[in-house]
Amino acid sequence: MSHHADHPGRRPAQRPYGTPGWRPPYPGPPVPPVPPMPPAPIAPSETARGILWAFVPFITLGYGTPISFLYAAIRRGSWNLGATAAGYGVGTAGVITLLQMENPILIVLGTFVAVLLWISGTAHAFAVRSSVFPREVPRNRLNEHAIEVAMYRRSLRDEARTLAAEDPALARELRIGRPDVPRTYDDGGLVDVNHVPPEVLAALPGMTPELAERVVRRREEHGGFVSAEEMAVDADIPPDVLPEMADFTIFLR
Repeated sequence: MSHHADHPGRRPAQRPYGTPGWRPPYPGPPVPPVPPMPPAPIAPSETARGILWAFVPFITLGYGTPISFLYAAIRRGSWNLGATAAGYGVGTAGVITLLQMENPILIVLGTFVAVLLWISGTAHAFAVRSSVFPREVPRNRLNEHAIEVAMYRRSLRDEARTLAAEDPALARELRIGRPDVPRTYDDGGLVDVNHVPPEVLAALPGMTPELAERVVRRREEHGGFVSAEEMAVDADIPPDVLPEMADFTIFLR
C-alpha cells in the first residue's frame, strides 16, 4: 500500500487562506496615534468655590464680609454687590469703633451689632452664592472649545493627507475622504473628489449641486483630478470659493 494513500478518517490538508494563490496584503506603515479630541468644557467646581466664598463671613466672624462681597462685585461687575460691600464695610467699621469705647453699654451694642453682621453676612452670602458662582459654562469658554475642535479637525485632515501621500493604497483601504461609506478612520472631514457621489461633493463649502455635477462630468472625462487647482480649471470653479473647498478636499487616484 502506498504511503501517500489517504487514511479513511483524515481530512486532506487545507490552505490557511481561502482562495488559491491569495496572500495577505503587505502591511502598510503603522498609523500614528490620533490625539484625543479636546473635551467639551466643563464648568469648574463653581459649587465648591461658591461654598468656600460664602463661608468667609462665617469663618471671619463677619469681619471678612466686606472683602468677600467686594470680590463678588468685581467678579460679576455688579454695582449692587459693590454697594452691599460698602454697607458691610461701614457696619464693620462701626463695630470696631464701638468695641474700642470705654462705655460698657457701647461695647455691648457693638457686640450685638457684630453678631448681627456675622449672621446676616453669612446668610446673605449663601443667598447670592448661585448668582456669584453660576454653574453654566461661560459663552467665551464654549467659543474657545469650538476653536479647539476646529483646530483638532484640521490636524486630522493634515495627518490624513500626509498618510495618503506616503501610502495611497493604505489611504484607500482606510477610505480616507469617503464619508459616504462605512469606515473607522477619522480623517477630519476630508472628501475624495475623485470618488465620492455628487451629493457629497455638493456638501463641500462653496459647492453647489450644479458645480458638483460639473465636477463629476469632468472627472469621468479625464479620469479624476490631481489637485484642487486642476479641478478649479477643468470644472470652472469660482476662484473665491476654491480656498475653502481646498481645505476639505483630497484627490486619490
